[in-house]
This record gives sequence, C-alpha cells and structure tokens, in this order.
Amino acid sequence: MVIRIALLLACMSGTLWAADYPFVGTWKVNPSKSTLIDQMKVVAVGPNKYAFTFEGTDAETIVVDGTDQPGLGGTVLSVTAESPNTWRVVRKRNGQTFITGTWNLSADGNTLRDAFRANQRDGSIFAVDYVYKRIAGTSGFAGTWESTTGKANSEMQLEIRPYGEDGLTFLSQLRKLTKNIKFDGKDYPNEGPDAAPGSASSARMVSRHVVQMTDKVKGKIVDTRKITLSPDLKTLTMTVYPLGQVNPNVYVFDRE
Repeated sequence: MVIRIALLLACMSGTLWAADYPFVGTWKVNPSKSTLIDQMKVVAVGPNKYAFTFEGTDAETIVVDGTDQPGLGGTVLSVTAESPNTWRVVRKRNGQTFITGTWNLSADGNTLRDAFRANQRDGSIFAVDYVYKRIAGTSGFAGTWESTTGKANSEMQLEIRPYGEDGLTFLSQLRKLTKNIKFDGKDYPNEGPDAAPGSASSARMVSRHVVQMTDKVKGKIVDTRKITLSPDLKTLTMTVYPLGQVNPNVYVFDRE
C-alpha cells in the first residue's frame, strides 16, 4: 500500500509540474551578464588541407584553396589563404553566404584575430571581433585556440512553452530552431530550418527550477547544458558545456 501511494503521489507531482512549469515564458539574453568562451581546433591533415573543429562539433576537412566544399549541417565551407598570415573563411547555406570570418595571425603566431560577421534573417549583421590565444600547437594556423572576447547576440530570444503533459518546447527565434523534449531522458529530434541533420535533444528535470539537457548529432553528444531559474523566477541561466571544452559558455536571460 505504501508503495502504491508513493507512486500515485509521484505521478500527481509530475502532472502538477507539467501544468505549471515556471520555465514557460519569453526570455531575452542579457549580453552584459553572459560569458562566452569560444574554442576551435585546426589540424593539418595533408598538403594545404586542414580539419576544422568548432565548439565541439565534428571536424570539417577542407582544402585551403578558396573553393566551396561540403560542411556540417548541409552547409558549404570555403577557406582562402589571402596571405601567409591571413585566411578568409566563408560558410554558405542554400547558396547564400551567412557567415564570414577574416583570420589574422600575429607575427609571433600566438594570437589569432577573427573578424566574425553573420548575416541575420532580418537583414542586419551580427559582428564580433574575436581575439584567440593559442593553447596548443606551435606555429601557423594549426593548433587549438581559445577566446574569451565573444559576446552574446542582443537579439537572442528564447521562448519556452509546455509540450504535452510532461515536457517543454524550446524555440530559438534567432536560429530558427525548435527543441521538443520530455523529461524521460530519451532523444527527441530537433526541428526547424537551422536544425542540423540528425540532431536531437534529451532532458531530465533535476528539480522544479533546474533542467539538465543533452544535445546530440547523429547519436554523438555535442554538448550538455544546465538550465536554471532564479528563486524569483525572473532570470534564466543556461550553462553550456561543448564537447571537449573545459570552460562553459554562460547565457543569462531576463524574463520579458
């Protein structure tokens, strides 16, 4: 009898949480409170050929000759050596350029500056001038690079809605990405134009104010994230741990 009562209470508790998740609402990023640590790796794999890994994703192997070559998520990537210390990186989707970066290597080879520009759907340009420090490798662009100069896009907005009786929907308007998850630890496919092919997310409710989420691409974990609400329910903090990156990215959102 005691076990049956305990199970009944657990089910009732889950139903109550589903009906009144405090996460539900619209959230706007606060760039001044957010901390972004960006890490990328460049590995020489052949003559003028390199494997690029960005934020824990799978490597993209590209010949540095300025031609469009297959990239991740249905994109194409090109890298042009404009000089021995300057590379231009361009990413396209459906034939349209949406990311460009001009990489400049310092004379001592220990600093890499990236003039990052992203074309947004409203026609505006998101611009960040990253400064990376070498944390592995000895010369040239090959090596592991880390930057603490990134900033969160002030247009970043997160909408959270109930999903069924035991889950939540996370909608990113900026990235056109939707995650429908239930708190059973199972993978649920991501949706939307910006969802990477084969991407999925799973989640568990740690407490009423804490959600633990895991993101995968084709079954491989690319990051884990902890989503926490403040006691007054006015601030949402998303701490993201990309695969292979020691320090997390922290996004702080204010309730709108």
